[in-house]
Amino acid sequence: MRMCLRVLFLWLALGGAALAGNWPTWRGPDGQGHSPEKNLPIKWGPTENVRWKVPLPDEGNSSPIVWGDRIFLTQATDKVDWPPPGGGGPASAHKRMVMCFHRADGRLLWQRETIYKEKESTHPTNPFCSASPVTDGERVIASHGSAGLVCYDLDGKEQWRYDVGKLEHIWGNASSPIIHGDLCIFWAGPGERQFLVALNKRTGEKVWQHDEPGGASGKSRPWIGSWSTPVIVRVGDHEELLLPVPGKLKAFDPKTGKELWSCDGLVTTGKDELAYGSAVYADGIAVVMGGFHGGAFAVRVGGKGDVTRTHRLWYHPRNPQRIGSPVIVGEHVYILNENGQAQCFELKTGKELWPQERVTGSTWGSMVVADGKLYVTSRAGETVVLAASPKFELLAKNSINEPVYASLAISDGDLFIRSYKHLWCISNKK
Repeated sequence: MRMCLRVLFLWLALGGAALAGNWPTWRGPDGQGHSPEKNLPIKWGPTENVRWKVPLPDEGNSSPIVWGDRIFLTQATDKVDWPPPGGGGPASAHKRMVMCFHRADGRLLWQRETIYKEKESTHPTNPFCSASPVTDGERVIASHGSAGLVCYDLDGKEQWRYDVGKLEHIWGNASSPIIHGDLCIFWAGPGERQFLVALNKRTGEKVWQHDEPGGASGKSRPWIGSWSTPVIVRVGDHEELLLPVPGKLKAFDPKTGKELWSCDGLVTTGKDELAYGSAVYADGIAVVMGGFHGGAFAVRVGGKGDVTRTHRLWYHPRNPQRIGSPVIVGEHVYILNENGQAQCFELKTGKELWPQERVTGSTWGSMVVADGKLYVTSRAGETVVLAASPKFELLAKNSINEPVYASLAISDGDLFIRSYKHLWCISNKK
C-alpha cells in the first residue's frame, strides 16, 4: 500500500507527464530507479527480443534517457593520450556530444558537439561524458565535465552554456544534472574544488551555489570524493535535496542551497571517503551506501545540524565495494555490489535477509525496479532479473555479450541498454 501511495504522489507531483512512458533522468522519474510499468521482457539475448540496436561511435558509461519518441545520450570521441590500464591521469577527448535517437527504430536524429581540447584527468574505465543528460520535455541538459553544462531544445538548438571551471580528479567525474521546477541542479565534484550549483533551467543563469569543503587533497588523498547525483524528496511541508559527499550524507534546501543537516558514516576503515551511488528514500528514511568498502546507513530525514547520534537508524561500517545505487521497494532495500553479490536489507533495521550469493560478475550499474522485478546489468553485459522480495529468487540472466557500465532505462514497454558498442532496445513488441 505504501509503495502504491508513493507512486501516486510522484505522479501527482510531476503532473503525470514524467511517468507516462518517459524516463527523463538517470534512474527514472523519481531519480531512484522506480518504474510503474508492467509486462516488461525478462528474457533476451544478442538476437532474442531485440527490437533494434544501433552502433555508437565509442565506449561510454552514461545511461540513456527517454522523452516521447526521442532518446538522448551523451558521448565523447576523439580521445588523445588515454590513461594506461589500472591508473588515472590527464587525458583528453576533443569531442563531447549529446546524441538524439528516434525510439521507434534507433536512427540518429541529431548530434551536437562541444570541442574541448584541454587535458582533464580521468580513469581508463571512466570515459569522458559519463554523466547522463536530463530533460523536462522542452529542453535537454548535459554535463560535459570541464567543458561545462550545455542546454539544447529537443530539436538540438543550443539554448545556453554554463562554465563550471576545471573539474579535476584522478578518476574523473560522473554526477548527472537534475531538473527540479525551474532549476537545473548539478554537483560539480569530485576534486579539491567541489560545489553544488543551481541554475535557471531556461537561461543558465546561476541562482545559488554551495561550496562543499573536504574534497580531495592534493597528493595525500587524491582519490577521495563523491560522484553521486542529487535526489530531491518531499519531507512533510518542505523538500530536501539529498547528496552523499565525502564521508557524509547531507541535506539541502533545493530552493536556496542552504545546508539543513548531515549524517556521518561513509568513511572506510582506512579513512577513505568515497561515494559513488545516490541516496534512496522512503517513508521518512534515507539510505546511502559508500564506495570502496565504506559504510552504509539509514537515517531519518527532517533533522537539523549533525544528526548522526539522533537520527541514524542503523550503520554497517564495512561492506563490499559498491559502485551502483540501491533501490527501495516496500520495506526493503536492494543492492547489487560491484562483485556481483546481491543483497536485501530491512529498511528500518538494516537486517540482511538474502544469502550472500554472487548472481553475476563485476557490476557498475544501478538497480531499477518495475512490476516487482529488479533489473541490473553487469560490466560483461549480463542483465540479471531478481524478484523484489525478501525471499531471494533469481528470475533470469540475459547477456548481450558487450561491455555495459551504464544503468537501464525503462519506457513504454521497452528496456534501453547502453553498451560500449551499441544502444539497444529490448522489447516484447513485435
